[in-house]
Amino acid sequence: MLLSVLDLVPIGSGSTATVALTHSTTLIRRVEELGFHRYWVAEHHGMPGIASSSPAVLIAHLAGVTSRIRVGSGGVMLPNHQPLVIAEQFGTLDALHPGRIDLGIGRAPGTDQRTARALRRGAVALGADDFPQELTELASYFRGEGPVVAVPAHGQQPAMWLLGSSGYSAQLAGLLGLPFAFAHHFSAENTLPALALYRETFRPSPMLAQPYSMIAASVLAAGTDEEARRLALPSALQFLRLRLGQPGPVPTPEEASTYPYSEQERAFVEDRLAGQIIGSPDTVRDGVHALVERTGVDELMVVTSTHDGADRLRSYELLAAAVMPTTV
Repeated sequence: MLLSVLDLVPIGSGSTATVALTHSTTLIRRVEELGFHRYWVAEHHGMPGIASSSPAVLIAHLAGVTSRIRVGSGGVMLPNHQPLVIAEQFGTLDALHPGRIDLGIGRAPGTDQRTARALRRGAVALGADDFPQELTELASYFRGEGPVVAVPAHGQQPAMWLLGSSGYSAQLAGLLGLPFAFAHHFSAENTLPALALYRETFRPSPMLAQPYSMIAASVLAAGTDEEARRLALPSALQFLRLRLGQPGPVPTPEEASTYPYSEQERAFVEDRLAGQIIGSPDTVRDGVHALVERTGVDELMVVTSTHDGADRLRSYELLAAAVMPTTV
């Protein structure tokens, strides 16, 4: 089984972005040792609990402290940037680290519309209808067929992926013959339909001869099921607060356990946890195998968010020992 990592670079309550980025540096070095296949960082803006607003900058650092693992974006949100800028950034990254860079592209802005307009410096943020044209322009720069010459993008070959949480990107990835990554961790109900649509619409391309799919899933392993749930609750509370318009850092386990949940909030959190794979190594191993078998994906990308970076690192170590024992 191919396992990979999706890192949102979570900032814990009472901590800083510097600490979070240091934890991510430690984590990528360790998961490379453990045999994980790739390591992606997300793009989010205006969120006090997430330090991954600049994927290209972070990828350059993470690729520089490793030697084998693939490093990329999960993803760069295309509506926020001019295609030429992305082409130049990832052309540079591929030139620095040949054969190790993934360019995962997302269709959503990953932020509110006001921030999206500030990023793009336009009066109106781009919509879904603009995405295929923007994607086509981006790809053209690597072939040397863009409206201008992108240096050093022309001639470089970062692996391009489409990301999505619905059927739109799944179908587009299939039609373009691109690998597809689905956000199962926050859109589980759409996973199977989107994967089926991708496979049904897939057309071979110079980049890919047959469909290749991956899903991102929330997984947290600890010594016992009870301990894993205790460590997972803070991230669920953080997500609840985000939905309530109160974005913030990842609470401590103590803050999460003593939070005065209303009945509706408790139900929201329980539903959130139910969609994740949380537990002891045996519980997580069974959950991971069942998910991969049910979806038929070629690769599983694991996202783990905890207040303490040491707990997150330990979770990946336990997961690797349970699912990839020959590599540990």
